Amino acid sequence: MRDFLPADKARREHVLSVIRRTFREHGFDEIETPVVEDSARLHAGLGGDNEKLAFAVMKRDLKQEALQQAADTGDSLELADLGLRFDLTVPLARFYATHRAELPKVFRAIQIAPVWRAERPQKGRFRQFVQCDIDIIGEAGPLAEIELIAATAAALEALGFTGTNGCTIRINDRRILRRIVSSLGIPDESFERALIAIDKEDKIGVDGVVKELVELELGEEATLAPVLGHLARISGTNSGSARGGSDGDRAGGGDADGDGDRAGGGDAGGDGDRAGDGDAGGDGDRAGDGDADDDGAGDRGGVRAGADLPADGWDLLDAPPDWLDPHAYRDLLAIRSAVNTATSGRARLVFSPNLVRGMGYYTGTIFEIAHPDLPYSLGGGGRYDGMIGRFLGTDVPAAGFSLGFERLVELVQLPEDAAANSVVLIYDADVEPARLAALKQELVAGGARATLAERPKNLKALIDQLGASGWTQFAFVTSATGGSDDLELRQISAAEPAQ
Repeated sequence: MRDFLPADKARREHVLSVIRRTFREHGFDEIETPVVEDSARLHAGLGGDNEKLAFAVMKRDLKQEALQQAADTGDSLELADLGLRFDLTVPLARFYATHRAELPKVFRAIQIAPVWRAERPQKGRFRQFVQCDIDIIGEAGPLAEIELIAATAAALEALGFTGTNGCTIRINDRRILRRIVSSLGIPDESFERALIAIDKEDKIGVDGVVKELVELELGEEATLAPVLGHLARISGTNSGSARGGSDGDRAGGGDADGDGDRAGGGDAGGDGDRAGDGDAGGDGDRAGDGDADDDGAGDRGGVRAGADLPADGWDLLDAPPDWLDPHAYRDLLAIRSAVNTATSGRARLVFSPNLVRGMGYYTGTIFEIAHPDLPYSLGGGGRYDGMIGRFLGTDVPAAGFSLGFERLVELVQLPEDAAANSVVLIYDADVEPARLAALKQELVAGGARATLAERPKNLKALIDQLGASGWTQFAFVTSATGGSDDLELRQISAAEPAQ
């Protein structure tokens, strides 16, 4: 849990305002849900490992008998009827099931709100973090993925992630993962166990994944190593030992990514998982390394609309490997082409066949944001058609994307003009309060942001504090000061305290 000083809060609000504005421009509407949900719903198997990190809210008027029964059974959840939400996806599913009749056939939702996970406190992992999710419910076709990726790419561009600072979006499909596992001779009942191991490739490398699968008796090194090495080369990820510096379990439970797991765990980012944004959860979802290919960082900001697109793993149909599901791959090619047209080539998609994203509720396309200079992802998401149906009793298609807000906010600076017209009136103790209020009002009416501070003995300390809080100008007010025209504005950064 963290406090935020004014300058930090201003940067966070700037990033949130850019994200909100961009998502709304793309036709998404913001909703709000309670911070608590029914305990049974939070532990219904929809949240994966993040369910283990949920904060429980105890029942009222608990009796000794109930306490003893919970102690005897070892099930502390018997004592809880509510819990703090650990992501925004489970609340969204409940929200849609409750309000479906009042919503459009295809509902495009924005959710930007804090979530909580009982993480072990450590650098980059937080127990409370913000997730920024967009979801499309009711669209079964690829239009949902196309809209989600285009809106997310636009938000990243609006935040300044362009050119050599641009991001790539790694994309895969659960059908391809199933074909990969099948081609390795791993039985269907061991599919999820195999994915858990493959998902660790960014941490333990291909060699480590091969070793783990062999130890699980899911294959032999001679069969596993060539295929998994091929996947890593196509994805641009490490083909041998583990990469250093990757802190982002994506889905990231509480981790800085916030990409969170989709919903983005507590990651400071919580891509967490989804995400994103907020990977706080540490469920082991892969963190994108951003190094999707070897053609150099200078080309990562996108390509011209209509130009030849870089290969980025999109040339496999000429000689499809045995592990490739051609139907799913063609669907991804179509999404990539549509996104390229919709964004005028500014969103770059990279095929990453070893991208897993740890949440088991994904049913089709999955994606993740990679930055060329970062070892962790900045967001992620995918299609989760089966989740909402568990609340309604009927299948409802759904897909979502989560930005890792807590990671993004560390990379974004406030625009230079954000505080250009902010003024602190430093007044002497003998100035009448009415005069101070009138001067402040004059500045506010003229479009400035203004505040008051009594002149202390240590003026330099005050100036330094104001500068750290984002204030850019100050003026002295004495008993002789008339209106705002009499004020001599000074820049805080270059201020020399008067003697």
